Amino acid sequence: MSNALTRFYCTAFLGVGVVASGSLQHVVTTVKDALDDRDLTQLLLFDDSTGKPVDVDFRGKTDDVLKRLGEQFGDLPGTEVNHQPTRRVGRPKLGVVSGEVTLLPRHWEWLKSQPGGASVTLRKLIDEARRAGEKQSNIRESQEATFNFMTAMAGNFHQYEEALRALYAGDLDRFYHFIDDWAPDIRNHVKRLAANAFPEENL
Repeated sequence: MSNALTRFYCTAFLGVGVVASGSLQHVVTTVKDALDDRDLTQLLLFDDSTGKPVDVDFRGKTDDVLKRLGEQFGDLPGTEVNHQPTRRVGRPKLGVVSGEVTLLPRHWEWLKSQPGGASVTLRKLIDEARRAGEKQSNIRESQEATFNFMTAMAGNFHQYEEALRALYAGDLDRFYHFIDDWAPDIRNHVKRLAANAFPEENL
């Protein structure tokens, strides 16, 4: 059995209700045991990380379904090989690599005046920028996943468009207000996908 099926998380809906949630292997096994063929044809599975539908062929026995999925999801992206020649400059044992930075004299003067000097200050600035970039990336990914799921499952729900506008405006209170009367399982899954979609000051 492919390990990918236990690392890939999804949620299955039949109508507006959740049937199963968890690893792809768990969800497939659960719904095959609990539902008849007619219900399986109406079942919708969604990737918990992207909010996008997952296409599953439920024909045959559970092992047949899992085998097909293992072939479909088994090849995960591997680590890219770095073909760059090994550098021997810097302090490789400490993970430090030497490089060149081009700055104006005033930039160097400011860096040298900071506690710890230029190198320490540059590293701090880079780490802060990376953290800020990761936060923005997490917000965008959460917004996109929420949008994908809402479009598929709540596109005809009351105040759907208003909820989307609040989502992208970063207005948590209005977003929750607009989805409050939605089907409970849909609403709860939307909240789950949108957990990282709002700036921290709004939480």
